[in-house]
Amino acid sequence: MNTITQLVSLPKDLNSTLINTESWFIPIDILLLICLFLAILLALLFLFIIFIDKTCHTIPMMFVANSCFACLSLTIIMFWTTIFTLQNDLKQISYEDSSCIFRGYMIYVTGGELFYAYLLQATYSYMTVVYHTRLFWQSAKFQLFLICLMWVSVFICILPHLLTHEIKYQVNDQICQMVLHLSVVAVYNIFYVYIIPMSGIMFIYLKLVRYVKEMNQHITPVNTLVRAQRELKMVYRIMILLLILLTMGVPFTIFVFMGFITEPPKYHLRIAYIFVRISLMFVMIVLFKFTDPVKNAIMKKITRRSNTVVAIIMT
Repeated sequence: MNTITQLVSLPKDLNSTLINTESWFIPIDILLLICLFLAILLALLFLFIIFIDKTCHTIPMMFVANSCFACLSLTIIMFWTTIFTLQNDLKQISYEDSSCIFRGYMIYVTGGELFYAYLLQATYSYMTVVYHTRLFWQSAKFQLFLICLMWVSVFICILPHLLTHEIKYQVNDQICQMVLHLSVVAVYNIFYVYIIPMSGIMFIYLKLVRYVKEMNQHITPVNTLVRAQRELKMVYRIMILLLILLTMGVPFTIFVFMGFITEPPKYHLRIAYIFVRISLMFVMIVLFKFTDPVKNAIMKKITRRSNTVVAIIMT
């Protein structure tokens, strides 16, 4: 009788295996799905406002839209991954579907795209201040070429993760990711995805701070100084967005370096990605706060609607 019950309870897919799940898995999965869904809505609203409002059709806003799109892409992949995790947790099975490795690859791609989008945005701010006479470097066509080149290069540069089969299905965490251990690809991933873009942004910020201080010490046209201060403020805001991602990514960083020495604790990727996924919602909220053209466009539409309502009531 027990044998019959076990056979009936087995999932239809022969590649799946019954496992025990912790009580906190499903509530956390649902909470993360809500946070990611809100982040997706905010990103779509942000991009929609940039698309329809003509005051947002500028080169700086093109870079903001690019970083927002990179964040949206990462959030959508995370949302897809969390749905997969929730389904397996509800069924209490470990099952690697056909798209699992692809999702793991895309997490690294879109994560890298986000960091390099911020680096590209900071680089543009630096060029408009230091090389303001090089008009071709600041042209929309050249910057659009750099954005396209960045997307293509990240897709290519993350291929070693896929070709070396480092991305594997982690049964306990119900996700396809690199095994956290010391390897050439793991070190390469840290340098390419995190250290290079973050170091570049910090270097640009420090260079801009020094450049603006030197401008204050010399006789500088007011317009030039104001532009330099505005771009410095932009890079400072990028630093804050990165700080949010880095702060929420501390558990992940700890587990990565722990994996170089010993085996990380059970459910380490689940725990680490809780903070990473929630950080995406905070990034979108702060992006709304920092982007004045988008805020002004929203306020303009709200004011216009309130005036229309008042006019209707008066008549």
